[in-house]
Amino acid sequence: MSAARRLVSLQDLSDGELERIVRRGVAHSAGTSVHHEPLAGQVVGIYFAMTSTRTRTAFWSSALRLGAHVVNFGPADLQTNTGEASSDTGRVLAGMLDLLVARTGRPTGELEAWAGQHRMPVVNAMTEEEHPTQALADLTTLRRHFGSLDGLRVLYAGEGNNTASALALALGRTPGVELQLRTPPGYGLDPRFLELARGHARRSGARVEESHRMEPAPGGFDVVYTTRWQTTGTTKPDPDWRRTFQPFQVTRELWRSSPDAVFMHDLPAHRGEEVTADVLDGPMSIAFQQAENKMHSAMAVLEWCHGAPMEDRAGSAAAGDGRTESEKASLW
Repeated sequence: MSAARRLVSLQDLSDGELERIVRRGVAHSAGTSVHHEPLAGQVVGIYFAMTSTRTRTAFWSSALRLGAHVVNFGPADLQTNTGEASSDTGRVLAGMLDLLVARTGRPTGELEAWAGQHRMPVVNAMTEEEHPTQALADLTTLRRHFGSLDGLRVLYAGEGNNTASALALALGRTPGVELQLRTPPGYGLDPRFLELARGHARRSGARVEESHRMEPAPGGFDVVYTTRWQTTGTTKPDPDWRRTFQPFQVTRELWRSSPDAVFMHDLPAHRGEEVTADVLDGPMSIAFQQAENKMHSAMAVLEWCHGAPMEDRAGSAAAGDGRTESEKASLW
């Protein structure tokens, strides 16, 4: 029997698999997907050791829509809390579940141990270092909105957290894309992920760059992306960190040099901190479409893990209708 598929890191996906999952997510989002409850009779475990609105709901509702039964675990429910080895937990769960989606917020090595049984697919719904399913939802959103990722210029402003790491890994593998990361000094991307992303970019023809200054003001972007400054479950050792982060706040001023850019945010958002309300709630924002696409992308991830057919009504994966939203309506 072949080893179970796994999505502990985006590094677990080939370029073709990443593309396939994104295209399938777009098909679900566009309403052109075809599926007949491919997970019927399967049992999907949902383990969240941390708070979650979007990711937990996305995977739980996706599993139900695909016909699966769901077993939910809260942060105090597993014996890992009493010292059981992570590898033992993985072996036990693999004998009872068909697939596990887990958010630990702890180092990814724990999920690696759970996935080591090679029998049950394990999906990383966020660890300390990486948030791969967020990046898949982000690419689904971009492809749904623009029709194509070719030539997109993306500005990410804020902390180099697990969302930023996953975004860099995903966009670095996307030909023709430019990702500019503007991160506060001392809060940049983990060097391991930055080097991996740049390695992908050299191979794919993408471009991934990081700077710790917002000046000179960047311009000419298609997308401006940020995340909350206080990443879920973390604290910052510097009591004056907000002063360091303030120049990286996303305000309407950024649209002077990128007038047609859309705004993305992985949510939850704190208006007045990482982004001003007039941006998050303004006509340039697609953050709430992005949130909904977490469910469509999660369906694609579960289908891929299960090995289910991934076709649209035309018999192949959809890539959107080819029309950009900016062609339909002016942002400002």
